[in-house]
Amino acid sequence: MPLPSVPFDGEFADLCGLFDAVAAECGDVEAFVDGNGTADDRRRLTFADWGRAADGVATRLAAMGVRRGDVVGISLPSSIDYAISYQAVLRLGAIASGMNPRLGVAETAHIIDKSEPTVVITDADPTGALAAAPLLWVDELREACGDPVFTARPNVGLDDPVAIVWTSGTTGKPKGAVFDAGCMRAMTRAAGPLSRVGDRRLSPLPFAHVGYMTRVWDELQHVITTVICPTPWTAAGALDLIATERVTVGQGVPAQWQMMLAHPDLANTDTSSLRIVSSGAARIPPEMVRSMRDVFGVPVVVRYTSTEACVSTGTALDDPDDVICNTVGTPGEGVEMELRLDEGRGRVVEPLADGSGDTEVGTVCLRSRAMMRGYWREPALTAEAIDAEGWLLTGDLGHLDVRGDLRLDGRSTEMYIRGGYNVYPIEVENLLGQHPKVARIAVTGTAAPVLGEIGIAFVVPADPADPPTLEELRHLTVSRLASYKAPDALVLLDELPLTAMSKIDKRALAPAAAEAEKEWER
Repeated sequence: MPLPSVPFDGEFADLCGLFDAVAAECGDVEAFVDGNGTADDRRRLTFADWGRAADGVATRLAAMGVRRGDVVGISLPSSIDYAISYQAVLRLGAIASGMNPRLGVAETAHIIDKSEPTVVITDADPTGALAAAPLLWVDELREACGDPVFTARPNVGLDDPVAIVWTSGTTGKPKGAVFDAGCMRAMTRAAGPLSRVGDRRLSPLPFAHVGYMTRVWDELQHVITTVICPTPWTAAGALDLIATERVTVGQGVPAQWQMMLAHPDLANTDTSSLRIVSSGAARIPPEMVRSMRDVFGVPVVVRYTSTEACVSTGTALDDPDDVICNTVGTPGEGVEMELRLDEGRGRVVEPLADGSGDTEVGTVCLRSRAMMRGYWREPALTAEAIDAEGWLLTGDLGHLDVRGDLRLDGRSTEMYIRGGYNVYPIEVENLLGQHPKVARIAVTGTAAPVLGEIGIAFVVPADPADPPTLEELRHLTVSRLASYKAPDALVLLDELPLTAMSKIDKRALAPAAAEAEKEWER
């Protein structure tokens, strides 16, 4: 079956209807490749086989009591089994709750308690947080793929919830962002250059992440093959998949790209199949963008969004280097954006009086059909996040430059006040990340006497035998930025801690920051 020349573009009423159309016309196309093993023995799944397996599992779940509107937890690593489970849940009109296996016991227990799943599909030890939930094991799941085809599909519309995506919990208990099929269809319109018919897209993040859970419509409409990175992710494994699976869209968070760029296998890896590489989810240093473009020889795009927003802004293929290196571009199709003062509840920001064309720093506020409908069973938190006019108050800080591109200044929760002056860590990180002795960096604020807060730089040295000194980092900072933005203390690390979503875990750095402040006082 040949690929279509254009995306499936009909006004489908639901995800299952779109799936059926794709399977009928492109059933022999690979939908998933499991990256474990060599190219000859990897597990592969076509669109037709995906549909048949999901129908069988839907029959099994129905027999276990799952009905329309019920929640089904999927506690699995990124895998073909996860994808089959998700589609089976959709066929029942139920709601898929993605549960990242890397979350802690307390976080998993909170998700179970809050969502009350009818069934949890898992391969995990049932003695932990999953002990009280009815379980469908992976071995049973694979057996159920051959069960009779499920034919009693309920009528599920675009406004019916289909997925819960849980935040990673770095600022407290996870919150469940609820998405319906209409969100996913709107996300597809805003996908931009990352989606072309027949793409083979590297998938490096957990499937419980918003990057998979809300992209199903997009992947179906463009008949995309998802190449799954094995768990745990490794730079060598990702590079091997790019070469052997002829990946066209390379994806990763900055920490993953940094490891791939530094890996010795890169020199002998055939990356000629790539048409684009993309990064997002965290700060990306300008020098890394340049390295990615030079090494892979393809356009680099930088994307910005949050779990709640689903899709937000991105750079374009023809954007100049300065835009790609220093901004996150402009809103995608169908996405509105405003920057507001007072944590998003004040006036819209205005241009600075210095004539630069930049605006004041404000909270990024977004509005689109793609964003979450609200937090699962959290009406008060939903009202805090989405105002009466439907604007999502992201908590991210940014300003617009003279071109109208968004330049992020960090999270409102990350900003610290040193001696009465606001310091946005991302600005300092972007600068110090260019120091030749710095491989990776994170800057945080911590409480201190007199000044209120001081800045702590956590650095992974490029050469452990020749790390940067605090004086070197401060000198670079004051040469380009205000003196109060220079870090007051330096902590050298072998590696920065990461969350389950591969973002830098600044909360985990807090105890070390407090210890560094004590040394600073002396």
